[in-house]
Amino acid sequence: MMIRNHYTPELEAFRDSFRTFLDREVAPHRARFRAQGMIDREIYRKAGEQGFLCYWVPEEYGGLGLADYRYDQIMQEEVAEILESGMWMGALNRNSPPYILKHGSEEQKRHYLPKLASGEMICAIAMTEPDAGSDIAGFKTRAEPRGDGSWVLNGSKTYISYGIIAELFVVAAKTNPGNPRELGLFLVERGMKGFRNGRKLEKLGFHTQDTAELFFEDVVLEPIHVIGDASQGFTYMRGGLAEERLTTSGQSLPWSWKAIALAQEFVTQRKAFGATVADFQNTKFKLAEMRAEALACQAFLDHCVDLFNAGELDQATAAALKLKTTEVQGRIMDECLQLHGSAGYMQEYPICQLYQDARIFRIFAGTSEVMKIVIAKDMLGR
Repeated sequence: MMIRNHYTPELEAFRDSFRTFLDREVAPHRARFRAQGMIDREIYRKAGEQGFLCYWVPEEYGGLGLADYRYDQIMQEEVAEILESGMWMGALNRNSPPYILKHGSEEQKRHYLPKLASGEMICAIAMTEPDAGSDIAGFKTRAEPRGDGSWVLNGSKTYISYGIIAELFVVAAKTNPGNPRELGLFLVERGMKGFRNGRKLEKLGFHTQDTAELFFEDVVLEPIHVIGDASQGFTYMRGGLAEERLTTSGQSLPWSWKAIALAQEFVTQRKAFGATVADFQNTKFKLAEMRAEALACQAFLDHCVDLFNAGELDQATAAALKLKTTEVQGRIMDECLQLHGSAGYMQEYPICQLYQDARIFRIFAGTSEVMKIVIAKDMLGR
């Protein structure tokens, strides 16, 4: 790794605390979590009790009031070290709860934010539909006003991370049949009449993160369940994309570093043709190329974190970061598995799990193709 002046002593002390939590509560149970297809819900309650969930929530709403994104960055790095991809703290902290703080009413903030910070509730984002991902104009889920400030929600969502264990969902729904881009964001709680989880979906990777379908049938939503202006959901979502894509990059790059470390360890021990695999020039070149790419991504990521903390991270830069880090991640995983030979194809070797988990990063939070569109539009103005 390069010399980084990115973290303060206080942040490193936080790292030690989080690492201790992972070593005690998560790492010993990884095999069981993988077998059952999700991490125990109780783990997230314990994380909340120790201040690892929604730490940025202001103190008046039950949080720690720590706005620095580097806390999430540290947690993403440490989760990679113990090889537990399902413990995606960045998604829990950044993909949906900020909508409540930024656009919610005072009543919503006082009701929900303390529960999210304490771990009593997990909040997930519900945008993707069976026939619509990044194309929100294709959404079919709709919310209709009842005339008394309440709404009725109908539709379905799919590929929802934490769709089984979450207690609260930020759901995007159309609110004007005449305008496909007029959306609202609504808070749906587990147990509401007409709301149910579908099946837990079987995936290529991320086997310890529960992903599910959600169904809404005449779900009545009171004013406390409507985030801000019910016609401005698209604007709210656009405003949150940079944060979401920063979080995706912050998760993907530590896994690249972990893969390189695993490959480096393997090739220095594996013998072939009377020498270690590390003695071959091709191996040295591959390791050097991967390290150079990862170092470049690390500098870009750290810079974008600083921009975000200063309120200056724009959508195009975040898209470029997400595109670069996740595409590099894909190449690194492929090369590292190749360096393992047949062993890399075996589930008992961690690189196999990392390879499986990495593939989704070029898809969620906007595909690589969508990132290119965002970047090019910023460059060309169209």
